[in-house]
Amino acid sequence: MLPPSHAHAGLAAALVLAIGVLSTGRVQAQDYPTRPVRVIVPFSPGGAVDGPMRLIAQELSKRLGQPVFVENKPGAGATIGSESVAKAAPDGYTLLLASQTNAISATLYPHLGFDPVDDFAPVSLIGREPGVVVVNPALPVKTLQEFIAYAKARPGQIDYASSGNGSGQHLFAALLCSMTGMKLNHVPYRGSGQATSDLLGGQVSLSIPGMAGMLSHINAGKLRALAVTGTRRAPQLPDVPTVAEAGVPGYAAYVWMSLFAPKNTPVGVVDKLYHAVLQVLAEDEVKRYMAQASIEPVGSTPAEFGAFFRAEKDQWARIIRETGAKID
Repeated sequence: MLPPSHAHAGLAAALVLAIGVLSTGRVQAQDYPTRPVRVIVPFSPGGAVDGPMRLIAQELSKRLGQPVFVENKPGAGATIGSESVAKAAPDGYTLLLASQTNAISATLYPHLGFDPVDDFAPVSLIGREPGVVVVNPALPVKTLQEFIAYAKARPGQIDYASSGNGSGQHLFAALLCSMTGMKLNHVPYRGSGQATSDLLGGQVSLSIPGMAGMLSHINAGKLRALAVTGTRRAPQLPDVPTVAEAGVPGYAAYVWMSLFAPKNTPVGVVDKLYHAVLQVLAEDEVKRYMAQASIEPVGSTPAEFGAFFRAEKDQWARIIRETGAKID
């Protein structure tokens, strides 16, 4: 045992160090940011989350007093851009726009050069968009239960389209099959454009893409909406039930967007970013944009988003194991 004087000296030193660390964190948060901030979008320009992030970045610039730039680093299921942020300095100047693809890729890519959970500091879940179960109108079904019965009578004969193996569209449908016992035939495409084109043309029968891109086809009668994948009905399709309402209780799946910082980013900096996101989501222009894009603003706390991301990762890991989904 240390002599009392040594023990007191050690305790005093530890307290001084702790106070110094806390003070440094507060100073960093007060000063932050003093130069431009980059948000890495691990997808190609013009995608479902790229457009909203550009508007949010523009509004964040006003709140933070420094330019906030969007930089696209697509490829390998969002892992290329994500790894660049995971290995960036933890100072709040390099952030990651993450989506459900990140939660899926955490399992789909088993040999990543970073940890998809532990190498990031959650900032906030910005917003989420439900998917929509759509079929070609030539299919003789009007409801999700009719489709399930039709498909069960024809196991392995009904094709569904996705934007690629392991994509959200793939796993949203795989989750539905898992929960209903349907056996559908997966047809992966390299991107959502050709998948939608073949769905409209009748080469495939069903898909579960994000809702925003399907509304014009649904309203024109070119596709039939059977259900939305969120936990409540979508204002844009008020007569279309949720998947749970349509007879599959517990089903929920979203296209979502969020912000991560590298791990060890000071708590004060993360908190400042979180509150800036909240302010941006309260702006009328942002609300209008989100509504037009069928995105429900969320603005969760860092802790809430961290728990959400882990739950998403675990859910999609289970579906990947069940379906044997692999990367293209």
